[in-house]
Amino acid sequence: MNPTRVIVVDDHPLFRRGVAELLNESQRFDVLDAFGSAEELLLHLEYLKPELLLLDLQMPGADGLSLLERIKAEHEDIWVVMLTASDDSNDLLKAIQLGADGYLLKDTDPDIILECLDALLTGKIALNDEVVMMLAQRLRADRMNLLDDATSVPPTWVDGLTERERHTLMWIARGLSNKLIARKLGISDSTVKVYVKNLLRKLNVHSRLELAAWVHTHPLPDDDSP
Repeated sequence: MNPTRVIVVDDHPLFRRGVAELLNESQRFDVLDAFGSAEELLLHLEYLKPELLLLDLQMPGADGLSLLERIKAEHEDIWVVMLTASDDSNDLLKAIQLGADGYLLKDTDPDIILECLDALLTGKIALNDEVVMMLAQRLRADRMNLLDDATSVPPTWVDGLTERERHTLMWIARGLSNKLIARKLGISDSTVKVYVKNLLRKLNVHSRLELAAWVHTHPLPDDDSP
């Protein structure tokens, strides 16, 4: 298998170099180039044709979230993972809503970073345990606020889901892609997409990552496994 083509975008030269060396030494990734700003990346993106971008959040000029939004609008086939020092749950939620394929903190152990990126290539979500907890805590806090406003999801929220939707939600929580979920359930990719769309609407969340975190704060019944 050919190594995955990667570009690193971060305004700290030493960090860029360290990430590039980590990925290249793994032999599973090929760092095509590394840039210090969104503007530099956009000048070279078309001809470098990366499969994966690792983006910092805070950079001079256009920030990482603005760059993420543009990349996802113009290049849906490129994976984008935020690699950042920000443990602000607002940044995490915004990145998820804009379509990030992962969110990793810069102080994550290098081996864990590689594991998360490997998981991404197999159709899973590039999140480490700390970020999953960040997301779960934020959703729990948001849920408590909704309770205070008397507009929360009822305790019987799971009753509003079909059996297939519950099974799809369980596999999303385990990090599986639509294609892998389709294989598990013996259905088509397009049918899984319908279930995911229904789940987003019924649970009032914006992305697969939020669906995964939802299960951490609202566990499915033990008898709900497919």
